[in-house]
Amino acid sequence: MGRALRAAAAGAAAALMSLGLAPAVANAATTPRIDLRVLVVDDGGPATAAIAAELGSAGTPYTTVDLGDAGRPAITADFLSDTVSGRPRARFQSVVLPNDNPFGAGSAEMAALAAYETTFGIRQVDAYTYAQPSVGLDYAQNGGYTGPLDGDTGQVTAQGTAGPFGYLGGPVPFEDNAADQAESYGYLATPLAQQVAGASFTTLVDAPVPGTDRRGVLVGQYAHDGRSELVLTFVYNQYQEQFRLLARGIVEWMTQGIHLGADRNYFEVQVDDVFLSDDRWDAGLNCTPGDVDCPPGTGDDTDPIRMTPADAAYAEQWSRAHGFTFDFVFNGGGSEDWKTDHETTDDPLADRLLADKSTYRWVNHTYLHPFVGCVQDVTVVPWRCTTDASGHVQWVSKSDIVSTVQDNRTWAAQHGLSLNDQELVTGEHSGLTSLPQQPDDNPNLSPALTQLGVKYLASDASREPDQRTAGPAVTVPRHPMNVFYNAGSAAEETDEYNWIYTDAVQGGSGVCATSGTSTCLNAPLDPATGYQSYIVPLEARIDLGHVLGNDPRPHFLHQSNLSEDRIAYPVLERILADYAALFAADTPLVNLRTADIGTELRRRAAWDTAVRAGTATGYRIGDTVTISAPAGTQVSATVPTGTRQAQLLGSTPFGDSYAGAVSGWTVPGLLQSAVSLTLPSGTPSALLHLDVSLGPITVRLAVGRLPVPSGAATPVPAGPGDSRS
Repeated sequence: MGRALRAAAAGAAAALMSLGLAPAVANAATTPRIDLRVLVVDDGGPATAAIAAELGSAGTPYTTVDLGDAGRPAITADFLSDTVSGRPRARFQSVVLPNDNPFGAGSAEMAALAAYETTFGIRQVDAYTYAQPSVGLDYAQNGGYTGPLDGDTGQVTAQGTAGPFGYLGGPVPFEDNAADQAESYGYLATPLAQQVAGASFTTLVDAPVPGTDRRGVLVGQYAHDGRSELVLTFVYNQYQEQFRLLARGIVEWMTQGIHLGADRNYFEVQVDDVFLSDDRWDAGLNCTPGDVDCPPGTGDDTDPIRMTPADAAYAEQWSRAHGFTFDFVFNGGGSEDWKTDHETTDDPLADRLLADKSTYRWVNHTYLHPFVGCVQDVTVVPWRCTTDASGHVQWVSKSDIVSTVQDNRTWAAQHGLSLNDQELVTGEHSGLTSLPQQPDDNPNLSPALTQLGVKYLASDASREPDQRTAGPAVTVPRHPMNVFYNAGSAAEETDEYNWIYTDAVQGGSGVCATSGTSTCLNAPLDPATGYQSYIVPLEARIDLGHVLGNDPRPHFLHQSNLSEDRIAYPVLERILADYAALFAADTPLVNLRTADIGTELRRRAAWDTAVRAGTATGYRIGDTVTISAPAGTQVSATVPTGTRQAQLLGSTPFGDSYAGAVSGWTVPGLLQSAVSLTLPSGTPSALLHLDVSLGPITVRLAVGRLPVPSGAATPVPAGPGDSRS
């Protein structure tokens, strides 16, 4: 052992003994147990909140210590570790701090954390820290940069690609959504030219220092004193794209690629009203004749929007060219009505769509799109529920609900469409609560779903974002895309957008003045250019935010948007192109069908409930990970490629490949009470034991195993109240 490493090890070992940790370290024959739980030390700032949100979204257990809580537990050796059945146990597999040392110089709590991390090989994330020598960086004043990072583009380095950020394609763009606001702030600095003895810094993500040919660190690994810190030198919140891109890598780094829970990027698009015609927006009336937002008899409803055979051919070609499968949510009665209205026995649109039927997934949307909640009184705007003489709400009957669903199934069978009869999308998500008019589900909905065997029922995520039960079914909340059902052209879309999102004095509805909607406009959009220049990039950014948020809920638009100007495609192409530019090939978009999304959401709900209750737990001893959860609860984990699940006899592969790892859901094997995963041979151990001679005794000192890094610097205020800028 070199002189510098001996000195660092001896100092750390002395700290261990002073904190009462020497007995656990001295038990050289025992491999420690590392509990799969993260410690988050929170200062109330957005950075630690963002990391906690990522852990929560993935289903990764964590414990929060709120620095602002006078009654919080003290971080001591006993808080961090103990012994279970004679085996040393680390209660946390990693530590997230708001900065490199939120406790102040000489803090006993920081000393306890440092000793704990060294003892058990635990990694520390400095969620947002100032660039300074104590984290291996030069000060930003020395040839670096301090200030806003809006619109800048970071870049994953070769070391970052080979390490925790290999799932990214390289660029890490920083949002710049408002010219009059600084949305992200940071420090771009370089690693110290001369690190302290035994220390090194590895730059994982960097960015150009403005006005120079140098690059400054955004994310880097600082290894020193037998510890490893992930240093982030810019501030962020959980919704910003730059954090969403890096969040997975932050978690993989801190957990060394082994943790409970999983994170994937989902994108499914459902196209409603296929075979139907959709009513058209009237720019003069600012409503939609034929729909309930226009008084009866108002306007002309004889020019609805319906796809043509050419639109259908384009949809097939587009889907094939982009490798993307639409879910066509269809109403077979729309085709039959079209034939009746046109006095023909043939529907060219249906012929073309059915010829390409294997290109898509098909979902039942009822036969003719009736409203299946309360009986609507549409003689007034807004509509209301019809009541009887006693004031009781009149409901669409069970038989009517069953009939419209079953008729569409029959039509599908007659035309060779393959359906999953457990899936259903009702017209306007009707039957479910529809505020303000209908605060309750149609009581006839549940028995109808039972008779039909429906288990997955679409709901509107803008009204009900969480999954819930509806009789025998669970809901599948869908994100409505802000590409309107009653618009076939960019001009129509822009006109309606202006009406909804501008103030009354500017000719709009004025709704934004009271709703606080984030998409409100300062001025109307140009009808000729507004769609492409404003609506498309904004909607793509919003939808991509869902994709990057580990959100499996589908998005939906309408067949009208694949017609005429085909206004859906620019949004979809922007999302797909932006995604392809950001991610590596091993991290594809996950495109699930409705039933699979419903299953994913249901599994997550059960797992998250168990995690919050502390009944879903896991730990690692050497190359074995053991996970326990309540009976019937599927467990979720992310582990290295090649991990296998131990069975009563032999083993089976675990999970599916994604983002350079494997992840998935599983349950204990036959006659087993817990899931046992065997990590592949060669998986780095959390600890590397080094014999350090200390006088008359020998202590086994644990040191992080990964190579000590070298290379990056960037400063940032540590959190609320930090005056270093």
